[in-house]
Amino acid sequence: MATKIRKMTKRDKVPLMNILRDTPEFTPPELVVAEEIIDCYLQEPVTSGYFIIVAKEDSYLTGYICYGPTPLTDSTWDLYWAAVARSMRGKGIGKALWEAAEADIKGKGGRLAVIETSSKPNYEPTRRFHEARGYENVGRIVDFYSLGDDMLIYVKRLK
Repeated sequence: MATKIRKMTKRDKVPLMNILRDTPEFTPPELVVAEEIIDCYLQEPVTSGYFIIVAKEDSYLTGYICYGPTPLTDSTWDLYWAAVARSMRGKGIGKALWEAAEADIKGKGGRLAVIETSSKPNYEPTRRFHEARGYENVGRIVDFYSLGDDMLIYVKRLK
């Protein structure tokens, strides 16, 4: 099986939402926001401020990543959401998505990529993944998401 990376289309929404619902790190309120962003992108892909690419293995959607330019900055981009189907983790799909997103950001003149993520223990594999991709933890806002759940800020210079 070869991973194919491409822009998200409307037919990808249902399988993508199934992946997100099966991702234990995402809470029900987060799923609502993720779906709102997906709908925004699908309605206005050029002007939404979001870019969404998906990974497919054969005919199955296996993951996605959502990113966009950070408003009021000079070439800084946020990586907002990413997920890989639980049954497909550890097969290089996340890495392929991340590399494709970073290449797209660089191609659009991006110089800095920023990730904000949770300090909860179940996010430890996610944090290790970011660090393995060259992202540096540059900050922490204590109790940001809720008491005991800090926001961790990761940054990578792309140029």
